[in-house]
Parts: sequence; C-alpha cells; structure tokens
Amino acid sequence: MHRVGARSVSADHLSGSVRAVLFDLDGTMLDTAADITVALNRALAEQNLPTLARSEVSELIGRGVPLLVERALERFGAAGKAAEATLLLDRFGHHYERIHQHGEIQTHVYPGVARGLAELHALGLRLAVVTNKPRRVAVELLTRMSLGQWIEVVVGGDGGVPRKPHPQPVLAACLALGVAPAQALMVGDSETDVLAARAAGLAAVVCVPYGYNEGADPRALPCDGFIESIGDLPAVFVPRADRPIVGANGLTD
Repeated sequence: MHRVGARSVSADHLSGSVRAVLFDLDGTMLDTAADITVALNRALAEQNLPTLARSEVSELIGRGVPLLVERALERFGAAGKAAEATLLLDRFGHHYERIHQHGEIQTHVYPGVARGLAELHALGLRLAVVTNKPRRVAVELLTRMSLGQWIEVVVGGDGGVPRKPHPQPVLAACLALGVAPAQALMVGDSETDVLAARAAGLAAVVCVPYGYNEGADPRALPCDGFIESIGDLPAVFVPRADRPIVGANGLTD
C-alpha cells in the first residue's frame, strides 16, 4: 500500500495486505470534548482560574492530559504560571472520574462507528485502539458505548509507554495483535496519529475530517486518504464498493 500523490488509498492494496486496523479514540471514534471540558473547568475553578468554552478545550485536546493542562494554563498568562499544574492534573482526573461514576457523561459515539467496526470484524480484520488516554478509562468508555466487543487490544498513554506521536504504542498494538506494522492501517483525526503511524511503518494512515486535531483543520493532514465516517471504511476492502475513500484533493478511485 502506498500513497499516490494526494489520491485515495487503493482498495486493491488494502484487501491484499492489511490484516489489522488501529483506531485513535478521542475525536475519531468518540466525541469526548464535553466531558473533558467539564472536568477541566471544575479543576480550574478550584484554583480560581477562568473557565474555558468547549470550543477552546477542543483545540487543546491531543497528546494526552498533561499537555492539555499545560496548554490550558498557558492561556492564562501569569495566573497560569502561578497555578499548581500537578494539582490541576490530579484534580482533572478526579473530576473526570466522578463524571463517569455519577452518570453525568456526555460523550457520544460518532455516526457510523459501530457499523464500521462490526463490518470490519466480519471481514476478518483485527481491531485495536491506540489512545493517549489512560488504558483503564479507554476500556471503560468502549464498554459503556458498546464498542468493546469488536476491539481486541487497547493501548493507552500510561503504564510507562510513550504517548503518540511516538511510534511505540502503535508498535505495541501490532505486537499484541500478532501482525507486522506493514500489515496494519491507522485511522485517526490528528497530526499526532499521522506521525505515530508513519514512524511505526504502518501500511497507511487514513483520517476522518471531523475531530479535534489540536484546533487545526483535519482535512489538511498529510495522510493517505479521508473517510467521512468509520462506517465507510469497510467498503475500501471490497472491490467496486459504493463508498470510496476520498483523497486530500477530493478525487476518488
């Protein structure tokens, strides 16, 4: 599998060489921005710092919670520098946990995700999630959203494993699935996902045009192609399917 200019990924290459699909979680499978916003704002309020709008928080998401907190504090200038970043990080985790425990969760599954996972699984593909979220939280979300039944492996951003864009979590997922990196496809919404997939030597990386991408336009990502929905991905593995991946220049195969 390879990229030809800015055209879409070839279904012929996919169907012949890819045995596994690795998914990012936040902004790709799940819209988690509302819960992250609530937890962050509650932690900020405890240190008498201003709260942030959901749109602002969405721009901060990516590369893990520690960087999310760091980016949030940078927005407050001197007040942010005077804040206790370690405490803020700890309190964010506390409030995020309570949101889940008390049924306040607003996270939802993007359209087409469940259908796409079910069809990919039916095609015999191995499925994994590679996220910068703590693994336990990711597993809980996948279970709560009734997506875990199709996911064999979850690699989180804790346990001493470097976070994306480092290739290690991607390689760890491939190892756990028993596939070579060149036999895996990555699906994500950000430059973080693209960089991790490229560094790991994956067959290709495909992006969704929604999501967060740290506030930048996902359609500008240097990936191998775009799918409007994860529900469109199975068609790439079926010749002459009616749901092609659209390349960066809008062309289709």
